[in-house]
Amino acid sequence: MRRLLLLFVCYFCVLNVHAHKPSDSYLTLNVDDDAINGQWDIALRDLDYAIGLDTNGDGAVTWGEVRARHNDIAAYAMSRLQLSAEGKACPANATGHLIDDHTDGAYAVLRFKAQCPAIKDVIQTRYALFFDIDPQHKGLLKLQYQGISSSGIFSPEKSVQEFSLSTPAKFTQFVDYGREGVWHIWIGFDHILFLLALLLPAVVIRQQKNWYAVEALKPAFWDVLKIVTAFTVAHSITLSLATLGVISLPSRWVESAIAASVVIAALNNVYPLFSERRWVVAFLFGLIHGFGFATVLADLGLPSDALALALVGFNLGVEVGQIAIVAVFLPVAFAVRRTWFYSRVVLLGGSIAIAVLAMIWLIERAFMVTLLTF
Repeated sequence: MRRLLLLFVCYFCVLNVHAHKPSDSYLTLNVDDDAINGQWDIALRDLDYAIGLDTNGDGAVTWGEVRARHNDIAAYAMSRLQLSAEGKACPANATGHLIDDHTDGAYAVLRFKAQCPAIKDVIQTRYALFFDIDPQHKGLLKLQYQGISSSGIFSPEKSVQEFSLSTPAKFTQFVDYGREGVWHIWIGFDHILFLLALLLPAVVIRQQKNWYAVEALKPAFWDVLKIVTAFTVAHSITLSLATLGVISLPSRWVESAIAASVVIAALNNVYPLFSERRWVVAFLFGLIHGFGFATVLADLGLPSDALALALVGFNLGVEVGQIAIVAVFLPVAFAVRRTWFYSRVVLLGGSIAIAVLAMIWLIERAFMVTLLTF
């Protein structure tokens, strides 16, 4: 049981130190008559690892180095994407190159056009970018046709998918965005570490500057419930406001504030400031985290004909992901709460590790520098 808890904590601490999330690319396909106009945002760090963009070896990829490899980037990417309609191939050619900034760094933007013999209803897509060198990579697809958006996630296990241009059932869109909400809470490590830092003291109580195990599961459960509920309500508010365009904040500020919230929540377990009202902290900082979720949802896009349903589906997916974390963490933590291992290694050591990791994120995001790469 102790080993399981240690692995659970370490998973989030070491899986990805530098990035807000693991390797993703963003593929947008706009279907117009018998043509598909595409845009593919691919992280420069991933391309550098795959084909070596940093030609002078100084650790920084410049615009000049990217521009010199435009043809290589296009050839590499397009060889790993195959489009077809009604079972017939749609040859694609690159039409433009740009650079864009996402929350986790700079991305090469490849624009292309695919011409199909005929497009009636079904688009087939085979996606294989980076799967041979990074099995954790995901391709996030947004397919647009006559004002209707569909979405999909490509992985090594699901590299070939079909998409219908017919108006999808609203329930299907709800399920699709719910599934993506689950996935994005799992790759949003700063969100998870913030929640985990608040949950670590749930099975202990602070008295006379020492931590003591709670006697029963019930108080720990209610403490966790208050924290998760407060976090859920808060980020649901700002996620909705940001997605609907009511409030907009610079992503650099949001991501820096999210990292700062993780630092504060973790250090509170070392030098308690608000041990009795962690749910209040979860709510206040949850408002900021909601803007971070909104950034992810903006990358996916929302269907204009089912905006509210997709938004609710995504938000519920996030909650399902959170509940899964709590369902694993709470019973294991409760079982080992009386041990030295939990109080010193998991609670104290884990909180310090989370604080250090989040401080690295904070410095990187606030000052646009790279401290660690993996």
